Amino acid sequence: MASTVRTFLMFQGKAEEALIFYSSLFEGYCTTRVERYGPGEENREGTLKRAWFCIGHQEFLIFDSPIDHAFTFTPAMSILVDCEQEKDVRRLATALAEGGAVLMPLDRYAFSECFAWVTDKFGVSWQINLLPLPAPPED
Repeated sequence: MASTVRTFLMFQGKAEEALIFYSSLFEGYCTTRVERYGPGEENREGTLKRAWFCIGHQEFLIFDSPIDHAFTFTPAMSILVDCEQEKDVRRLATALAEGGAVLMPLDRYAFSECFAWVTDKFGVSWQINLLPLPAPPED
């Protein structure tokens, strides 16, 4: 049985840039561990090898592969961020889409009062959603 489950994001030369970018966007973001390439390893010494970070209660592992791959991220796998305030949905959707692409524009949909689906400049897909207001108590 698995004892840990986390999202793994593999980059090709952009992991540190992505780490810095994500840390600037999310309140409560934290980097818990960083490893850098050492002498004689397959990437330039001192560059980011991998890092563990958290957004909310979700842990991620980011890796910078020294190998060129013919694949990258796909919108079929996305990170869903639920926000309590519309201003946060708008801020995140705008910032994450800059240099990337808008898959579903920031708008009201049948399933959400405020939602956007974007791909960031690194190719990572994000769904940004406004949580519904809690129902008022019944009298």
